[in-house]
Amino acid sequence: MMLNLSKILGCQRLIKNPLCLLSSRNWHENTIRVAWEKPHAGWTKLNFDGSCKCNTGRASIGGVVRDHNAEFLLGYAESIGQTTSTIAEMAALRRGLELVLDNGWSQVWLEGDFLTLVEIIMQGRRVRSVEAQKQVSHIKLLIPELDKFLITHIYREGNRVAHTFAQMGHQLKHPQVWRCVPNEGLRNMLRENAEGKIMYRKR
Repeated sequence: MMLNLSKILGCQRLIKNPLCLLSSRNWHENTIRVAWEKPHAGWTKLNFDGSCKCNTGRASIGGVVRDHNAEFLLGYAESIGQTTSTIAEMAALRRGLELVLDNGWSQVWLEGDFLTLVEIIMQGRRVRSVEAQKQVSHIKLLIPELDKFLITHIYREGNRVAHTFAQMGHQLKHPQVWRCVPNEGLRNMLRENAEGKIMYRKR
């Protein structure tokens, strides 16, 4: 069996240049592979996100629901006025849960890029502000209405679709729900997620 000459020469070039090997090794050690995953058959997956403009304090929410084939079921977005990024994340999950239950989906994987919220739901981490307490209480009333649920954290790179919907919310005067993918950019992101495209995040 003949070896690929170009691969051999490429390896030789790397060996002759130890700095190249070191640089490559450091790059891999300092990056995290991130990929969106499909839920199991019979489950739906809700990805949610909140957005807050630092200069104005105005916030919006958004999210997307997909089935086990990564097919788009719905997307949502809404401007929620002035609040904090934490409240926006909570409101995004709350609204997503309401839509999930309204549509009769009972086995749901919940996923967002705000780790603190996952810890609040799963570990009972305490919140201080009255508004945050209200949001968490409402979320904890909605979750038991699901037959089964899972909640996980994902880095922003794997939550791009929900993030995009949340950004769209800043431009809306009224809450909106989409049953069809609203634009080509989102369609491309959805396809990349469905194909398991890996994104890279610096540590």
